[in-house]
Amino acid sequence: MARQARVKSTTGIYHVMLKGLDGRNLFLDDSDRSIFMEKLNKARETGGFQLYAYCLMDNHVHLLIKEGEELGTSIKRITVGYVQLHNNKYGRTGHLFQNRFSSEAVEDDQYLMTVVRYIHCNPLKAGMVTRLEDYPWSSYHKMIQAYQGNPTTLDSGIIKDYFPTAADFIRFSEEENQDDCLEIHLKTRTSDELLTAMLKHNSEYRNLGELSVDKRNQLIRQIQLESGGSIRQLSRVLGLGKMMVEQALKRGI
Repeated sequence: MARQARVKSTTGIYHVMLKGLDGRNLFLDDSDRSIFMEKLNKARETGGFQLYAYCLMDNHVHLLIKEGEELGTSIKRITVGYVQLHNNKYGRTGHLFQNRFSSEAVEDDQYLMTVVRYIHCNPLKAGMVTRLEDYPWSSYHKMIQAYQGNPTTLDSGIIKDYFPTAADFIRFSEEENQDDCLEIHLKTRTSDELLTAMLKHNSEYRNLGELSVDKRNQLIRQIQLESGGSIRQLSRVLGLGKMMVEQALKRGI
């Protein structure tokens, strides 16, 4: 079946979501996120797009941009360089992102602000933080800096025009909401049987409980990266406690 053509935005503004292949994590530590931000900012300089908001989650990324060059070209600039460095760092090959990124056209200021709030609220709704300002890998704190007159890599003018003061922006951002923009439900496609078969090829995975904590955590993170398995599934297949798996993955963030 042919792919459905993307809806063209008359404003040139798009909410873009990049997802890890089969739900796998795109970032295993903060240095990965820093590298991605470097690639994002470099692509912005080269491609001439405007960046209004972003949020780097574990296995997906949200971007709110106004295209300069063609949207797909800019996204390719961001992802290709990051994947090369990521694969070299972790000794892996092949794709990391889903081949086709998701996008939606943003046609008016009101919905644009809704998307900004939705993007910034991702970590809050995922239970990763209890306050928007506590998550360092979204553009929320950059917007606050912009209101304080500090230079940032954001194109913050359109948001500052809509919300004249930081208090207005913060009040809107913290409002209880049911925003649902490009909502996704990422599920692993790896069955227990396939994951078990994959683990049989490496003898280290057979006695994880007997390894040092650091080595065990490293292997758990590698398994999750390669399979996209959930905490519950990894716990079940590896025969380890759910808390043990969860802590291993958290230490890689």
